[in-house]
Amino acid sequence: MTIKGKVWKYGDDVNTDVIFPGKYTYTVTDVAEMGEHAMEDLDPAFRDQVAPGDVIVAGKNFGCGSSREQAVKCLVAKEVGGIIARSFARIYYRNCINSALPALTCPEAVDALEAGDEIELDLQAGEIRTSKGTFTFPPLPEAVMGIFEAGGLIPYTRQRLGIDEK
Repeated sequence: MTIKGKVWKYGDDVNTDVIFPGKYTYTVTDVAEMGEHAMEDLDPAFRDQVAPGDVIVAGKNFGCGSSREQAVKCLVAKEVGGIIARSFARIYYRNCINSALPALTCPEAVDALEAGDEIELDLQAGEIRTSKGTFTFPPLPEAVMGIFEAGGLIPYTRQRLGIDEK
């Protein structure tokens, strides 16, 4: 699985309230509409300029704050290709996996990359390729790759159990 796009760079402690504003938690339930509010309190240009496959690069503790799944689903709705950070809040990290949004820890890539850089993620090879070099991350477990390939934890589980999605 290879993902290509450009880098959107942010700092440390990007919390769920700026990824998906808390004021919409109980009023916006459509996933496509969630995408229209992605990052609006941190970077108002993001929702209109992000392209499918683009990758968020950030510092430590990305996704801290509440455990609301909308903070992942809004990025999935915008077809973000993945997130590379120094570290992730643990519940946010798991929500990314559940929603088939690659969340990779690679401090060297975070240090080297700048907003607008072209990037390619090769999840099978464990490589982040850019004009600034190739960076590696530990191979993802087979089950996690299966979740990504299936489009999320629920479709993956349905496939494994042989349940039709009717």
